[in-house]
Amino acid sequence: MFAPPWWGRNGHLQTIWGPLVRRHPVALRRERVPTGDGDFVDLDWAPGPTGAPLLLVLHGLEGSSGSHYVRGLLREARADGWRGVVLNFRSCSGELNRLPRFYHSGDTGDLDAIVQLLAGREPDLRLGAVGVSLGGNVLLKWLGERHLDVPGQLRGAVAISTPFDLAACARALDRGLRRALYTANFMRTLRRKVRAKARSHGAFVDLRAAARARTFAEYDRAVTAPLHGFADEADYWRRASSGPYVARIRRPTLLLNALDDPFVPPETLPDPGRLPSGVRAEFPAHGGHAGFLEGRWPWRSRSWAERRALEFLRALLADPGGVC
Repeated sequence: MFAPPWWGRNGHLQTIWGPLVRRHPVALRRERVPTGDGDFVDLDWAPGPTGAPLLLVLHGLEGSSGSHYVRGLLREARADGWRGVVLNFRSCSGELNRLPRFYHSGDTGDLDAIVQLLAGREPDLRLGAVGVSLGGNVLLKWLGERHLDVPGQLRGAVAISTPFDLAACARALDRGLRRALYTANFMRTLRRKVRAKARSHGAFVDLRAAARARTFAEYDRAVTAPLHGFADEADYWRRASSGPYVARIRRPTLLLNALDDPFVPPETLPDPGRLPSGVRAEFPAHGGHAGFLEGRWPWRSRSWAERRALEFLRALLADPGGVC
């Protein structure tokens, strides 16, 4: 289990330090994949030996293949001789997607299409998936939705810093210090995308309400809910949360969340004693949000969660013979 270093016992420091100082240059090759609705998603590939296991990474809110934890996971995979691929959610690859819609925490359609694409290309593929934050929510919800129908090529999954209850997480982030430290930063980039998309699509949402949004409640009410077919922000949070889907997961899965995560209240975490037999929970006291940084000195830190994710998947992807 994760034990924080002397300098990293604070959940906020663990959360903020990675984006500020972690630099993991990884050479990536981009592939644009058309979607069935006339849009596209971008995959970023970290090459490896033909036939090697493949790590699929899903980033968090307003993240991308450039996020520090994504690059860290790709470096861990490369050290094992694996290949890596990152699914950039719509609008997150550096270019706005074509349709008025964006992405959201419960949108599993693109993930499903990409897993089907990868499995179709390589029938003997050994695939492991890691989702971080919003990406963890998408991954777990998809696994629960698919239930017994997950493609056999996907051997296992890891979800890191998952917001299992979106309503509770929004309430936590929309007040006090968290609103100033985190929510304000997310709102700046989200509002910027709305303004950019309005230049090509016109008033596709209530632009005044979107421009005024300073909380997740305000933004999801003005943008996410109407764009994606939800009645309001409460309906979106309820239907998009992964928590209710965890009990349906039938693929080996590891849940990694810190109890001091400033985004995810600890009372919203699943009860480890009531999880399906193939789902394991590790909830250390410290680690922040997508942090779990360890090492004697902060400028040379490494993520325990990224190492733990690869350790969990390594045993599942080791056997090259056949699919599950």
